[in-house]
Parts: sequence; structure tokens; C-alpha cells
Amino acid sequence: MKRLLASICLAITSLLLASSAISQTTAPTCNAAAQEKKLAGAAKTSFLKKCEREATEKCEAVATERKLAGAAKNSNVKKCVKEVVGE
Repeated sequence: MKRLLASICLAITSLLLASSAISQTTAPTCNAAAQEKKLAGAAKTSFLKKCEREATEKCEAVATERKLAGAAKNSNVKKCVKEVVGE
């Protein structure tokens, strides 16, 4: 019984570590990309607007694909765009 419990704990720990490693290798945010490109002023504003618009389109498509509607869709899209655009 103890071996089974230890095996389950090890499997769960392995899954958690793998999922955290995957989430850390995501694409850079729009703000990070703008900083990397050393954009400033109007160029930065234009880049961020375009990036946010594209993110909104993609996030809405994903929400529609997941068959979300109403407040759930709005919340999901808002969260998704915030993750893509960054702080």
C-alpha cells in the first residue's frame, strides 16, 4: 500500500513539474517583444495596438471553438488577451 501511494505521489509530482516547464516556454508577450525590438513612442503604440488586436481575434476564435458564450466567453477572452499582451 505504501509503495502504491509513493508511486502515485511521484507521478503527480512529475506531471506538475512537466506542466510548469511547458508554461515557462511560452512565446514572449507583446510588451516583451516591443522592448526586445527597442520600440518607443508611436512605433511602440502602433505595434502594441496591432498585437492586441491580433490577440483578441485569436482568443475569440479559441473561445468560440470551446463553445463559450456570454460572461464566460468575455472573461476567457479578457484573460487570454492579458496573457498575450503582458503587463
